[in-house]
Amino acid sequence: MSFDIALSGIQAINEQLETVSNNIANAATYGFKAGRANFSSVYAGTKANGVEIGSVTQNISQNGSTTTTGRALDAAIDGRGFFVSRDTQGGLTYSRVGIFSTDTKGFLIDSNGKKIQGYGPANGGALGAMGDIQVPTGQIPAVATTGVAYVGNLSADAKVHTGTFSASDSSTYDTVKQSVAYDSLGNQHTISAYYVRSGDNSVDVYYGVDSAAAAKGATLTFNTDGSLKSTAPAAVSVAIPASNGAAAGTVAFTYTGTTLFAGDSTTTTNRSDGYASGAFVGVSMSADGSLVAKYSNDQSQVVGTIAIASFANEGALTSISDTSWSANASSGAALYNTPGVGLAGKLSTGALEGSNVDITSELVGLMTSQRNYQANSKVLTTESQMMQALMQAL
Repeated sequence: MSFDIALSGIQAINEQLETVSNNIANAATYGFKAGRANFSSVYAGTKANGVEIGSVTQNISQNGSTTTTGRALDAAIDGRGFFVSRDTQGGLTYSRVGIFSTDTKGFLIDSNGKKIQGYGPANGGALGAMGDIQVPTGQIPAVATTGVAYVGNLSADAKVHTGTFSASDSSTYDTVKQSVAYDSLGNQHTISAYYVRSGDNSVDVYYGVDSAAAAKGATLTFNTDGSLKSTAPAAVSVAIPASNGAAAGTVAFTYTGTTLFAGDSTTTTNRSDGYASGAFVGVSMSADGSLVAKYSNDQSQVVGTIAIASFANEGALTSISDTSWSANASSGAALYNTPGVGLAGKLSTGALEGSNVDITSELVGLMTSQRNYQANSKVLTTESQMMQALMQAL
């Protein structure tokens, strides 16, 4: 019987060595969770009959170290939770490996080609339905300019002009500022605003679009302390004529915050909305899990948000591989949230989670296994010698 007991010990140690060797081999594998072989006694009734590996468990709850990659679609979860992916059969897989890319149709996929699950673009403040995330890779349409916010200082040292304004005669105005506006097709127009000191506390503004003649649009009046009067026009409308198939439009100029102080005329803000059409140039991930598509016209838009799954008993997840799992009755149903909400951990973008293998502990385990192996081998040798002596005595 001692032969069988020692043999069971050697077989169990061999299985433990497989687990330790796998841990060491995957010490550099992203998202890998170290396994542990759990020994259990074998009994025949009430009589000890050896040992076996009762189970191999993974240390899923312990996070690995974070490695910075700088890649826009790499992400590591700082805390609990798993990325969610769907295979071609519709099965859901959970993983800590945040290596993402887009396929030929623009769908966000993981390193195994499975489609990452998340929420569609927000609509009215609420996230879209959960499912595959598709990044639009075509052109985004132009948006016509509707307003220009101008903030600056108009020089109180400029002389008061009493003559006739002429855009071609710089002596008839103090300064000119130009703003960019787009029509409905994305054609760019230049709006020139000419500022003419017309009184001690007033400035007339003439507007010209492209090469068209400039016309008076408003009079800005200021208080004696140089601040813009509250009775000044809230917005000045400038017409953009129809051209090249684009519809006509209007642009509202606002001057809140503009002053009339001594010194040079300066501009602190000259911001217009609207933009030309743009081509897709890339996508990146934000710390809140949102996917931001970027376009050649310097615009960007959120096209989806990564979902993070958490479980009541994540240690009970069924292992599909050393870096991915599936849910079962013991783990409980997945709870889905965006990163940083509820039990879901936050994201570290441009980084990946490394293995949680402790090389030192694994090497100590190797040495312990070697001693146990030698001890069981010694039992077999001793048993063999005892049997030989017994046979010789007969």
